[in-house]
Amino acid sequence: MDSAFLFTLFVILMAYVFDFINGFHDAANSIATIVTTKVLTPRQAVIWAAFFNFIAFLVFNLTVAKTIGSGLIDNDFVDAHFILATLIGAIFWNLVTWYYGLPSSSSHALIGGLAGAAIAKGGFSSLKLTGFLKVLGGIFISPALGLCIALLVTYLFKKLIRNKNKTEFKLFKGFQLCSSALLSLTHGSNDGQKTMGIISILLFSSAWIEGPFYVPFWVVITCQAAISLGTLAGGWRIVRTMGTKITKLDPLKGCAAETGAAISLFIATHCGIPVSTTHTVTGSIAGVGLANGVDGPHWPVIKKIFFSWLITIPAAGIISAALVLSHI
Repeated sequence: MDSAFLFTLFVILMAYVFDFINGFHDAANSIATIVTTKVLTPRQAVIWAAFFNFIAFLVFNLTVAKTIGSGLIDNDFVDAHFILATLIGAIFWNLVTWYYGLPSSSSHALIGGLAGAAIAKGGFSSLKLTGFLKVLGGIFISPALGLCIALLVTYLFKKLIRNKNKTEFKLFKGFQLCSSALLSLTHGSNDGQKTMGIISILLFSSAWIEGPFYVPFWVVITCQAAISLGTLAGGWRIVRTMGTKITKLDPLKGCAAETGAAISLFIATHCGIPVSTTHTVTGSIAGVGLANGVDGPHWPVIKKIFFSWLITIPAAGIISAALVLSHI
């Protein structure tokens, strides 16, 4: 085996490391509400979420992977060193934000790394404007949609149980199992497909596969497995932020938040838009908080999270660009 072959294998391994950290970092998105409301224990919750993360490929088409793999940058600039710089930028930023308990976006860290590496190597002309406009739209629309749906669902749920005994309220513990499963399913699909797209770009640029862009089945399975294992490990620092610091949750609100986020992610995945699961879930949790009035959400925490969103893409992009320019 020559050095180029071994180096490509190493970069593929790094992609799996990113996928694992993505699941680890974003586990809070899937489990924070259901753990906070005590419907499941933390260990039960991560097993539940990891299972639905893994089976996501049975439900969704690979539209997001195709956007990442062929819709964002000119692939003529891509090689193994380029992909490695992209991944290191994203991994580094994910670990920094995990350490400080900030629910930033793994997705946008990867997209930022991809954009930074592309600009450093080929200038702004290497970016596909249409693809990045789709991503930009997702940044704003996805959390806003999650917020609106979660707020509406909360009002509907409250109306259903008004002046009734607590039996109906307890039913939401069962409903929350379903909404949590749906959220984990959409999370596993949208986020898992991003790594599929990155590995597939690498395989084409290294001439391991040829023809029109596609994602090999072994890449699909291994990426779903890696993100599921990451979710199983659980990023507990961020769970606390998502589950307790944005607003007070109960099974009804947890179910509403998960439903709002899952519907938003389902729409984005169907349309091939690589959105942030973190942004979407945060928006949905803020939405259920708004059901109690403007003072329902903890705005200082949301402002802190919003700041981390603003700097994620440029921060990861700068790191990846520096690595490309240093000829890593």
